[in-house]
Amino acid sequence: MASYGARALVALCPGWPVMSVGRPPSALVAVVEANRVVAVSPAAGAADVRVGMRRREAESCCPGLGLLSRDLAGESRRWEQAVAAVEEFAPGVEVLQPGWLALGARGPARYFGGDLALAAKVAAAVEEAASRDGAGAEWAGFCRVGVADGLFAAQLAAGTAAPGEPVVVPRGASAGFLAPFPLQVLATPQLAALAGAGGAGTGSDGRFAALVDLLQRLGLRTLGDFAALPPPRVLGRFGTEGLLAHRLARGLSERPVRGRVPPPDWVVASELDPPAEQLQAAVFVGRALAERLHQRLAGEGLVCTRLAIEVETVEGATFRRSWRHDGALSAAAIGERVRWQLEGWAQGPATAGGGPGPREGQGGQARFGPVVKLALVPEEVRPDTGRQLGLWGAGPGAAARTARALARVQGLLGPEAAFSAVLQGGRDYKEQVRLVPWGEPREPLRAGGGGGTVRQGSKSATARSREGPPPWPGRLPGLAPATVHCSPLPAEVLDRAGRPVGVAGRGTISAPPVSVAFRPATSGHGGPAAPGGGEAPASTVVAWAGPWPLEERWWDAGRGRRRARLQVCTEGGAAYLLVREKGSWWVEATYD
Repeated sequence: MASYGARALVALCPGWPVMSVGRPPSALVAVVEANRVVAVSPAAGAADVRVGMRRREAESCCPGLGLLSRDLAGESRRWEQAVAAVEEFAPGVEVLQPGWLALGARGPARYFGGDLALAAKVAAAVEEAASRDGAGAEWAGFCRVGVADGLFAAQLAAGTAAPGEPVVVPRGASAGFLAPFPLQVLATPQLAALAGAGGAGTGSDGRFAALVDLLQRLGLRTLGDFAALPPPRVLGRFGTEGLLAHRLARGLSERPVRGRVPPPDWVVASELDPPAEQLQAAVFVGRALAERLHQRLAGEGLVCTRLAIEVETVEGATFRRSWRHDGALSAAAIGERVRWQLEGWAQGPATAGGGPGPREGQGGQARFGPVVKLALVPEEVRPDTGRQLGLWGAGPGAAARTARALARVQGLLGPEAAFSAVLQGGRDYKEQVRLVPWGEPREPLRAGGGGGTVRQGSKSATARSREGPPPWPGRLPGLAPATVHCSPLPAEVLDRAGRPVGVAGRGTISAPPVSVAFRPATSGHGGPAAPGGGEAPASTVVAWAGPWPLEERWWDAGRGRRRARLQVCTEGGAAYLLVREKGSWWVEATYD
């Protein structure tokens, strides 16, 4: 059995999902996962937005609320810097989830002069690491720390701690500290998993919730009421799950802190003495570092897919820029990115190349001067399993040349200067294409990008999952158009009597379309407008299909839309997708 009541320290950042995306505490934002709010900024919390709310409920509480999709990979990557900072003085850190960490407190507390001193040091390390990354610069005192006997009590202590004021439960007093807490804390999935319930296979989400409901119906309200019951009676009445919950209520942890093995330090750095005043001197050092890094990773069978370039200037300003590559970064590719990034910083302001700019209070106007230190920090490494090239890269060196050219553009103009298209689900053709910055993971935000018809029958869930997600309701059938206009182009659709064609509320067309005319586009996107800017002559419609009505977000008066789509072919051989919305016709796409 594990030693019960071992001293544990838990540090948590309640708003880490918001902090990790660089939003300040004054922003009205909330992070959503699976249609529920998982984190809110302090400003959104003041507007009555709470964790656990549904998306629609949160929007009704705060009309100006900005909703962000959760990025667990980004949260984990940024939280790793805080964990590494704590591991520098206290090994054996356990990462519970992004924004949470645990630490065995007995040894470090003796070394640093007590639990309170250790808690203050951990909080300072976490806040400094987050501020360096640009995520927590405006979140002063955001880290909350608790120390107690056992992980369960330590987490609750951290949850009740005020910013900058750690809560330290005296040794042997965890049971008394836990006694006033309501029984509902046992049903929190994070707490049960943290204390070992998840590892015991108890299904902490549901079974502990059912246990809490039963205990409340029996008249128990607090952890102290539950802890006062005799353990044999609890085991006989509620089984092993009840006994585990009873142990937690008594302040006895089920497991100690499982400290992780620190990941290898792949960072390569070089201090330039004297400082490199010429750009080519710093580039030469960067190429040598790239070769050294690549050899180290290759020796372990690894490749780097995401790399951070860090530069420190003689004025004390620090610049950092992360690069991602669709595949493995070779030594030559790393050296090229170092050169491009140094040139971008030297030719533009502090934020040239899309980086976060100088750190540690230098502001956004620091000058990129002589370089005194250059470092290459691998942020993502993976086993070298090779790479399957796409058909577009089959030519000799075509893929490499294209990748270098696009990366060069990003180095000069920022990551938002080059995009690649990713197909995804959606009802409109414009929604079915997601533009992703070059080098970032090409992952769709919405599933169901494939077409096809819904198959009927009594297939199993496994068989249906192998076919992929079903097509989106309301999606147009047939082939996709060749050109989807960024902004719809105005048009007129007339019947045989020259009257405008309309669409009724039930999706019925008022009369067959006979002619279509295109008014000049004012947005400059081009399209079927007439030469010279005048209105184009009407084209005769030789075939048409539709209309297909579409109503979205009917419950939301501000963002709800009602449309009807119509496909037409003209006598000149052209084909268009027309949309009727708010009493007007628009050209949404053109078929080739």
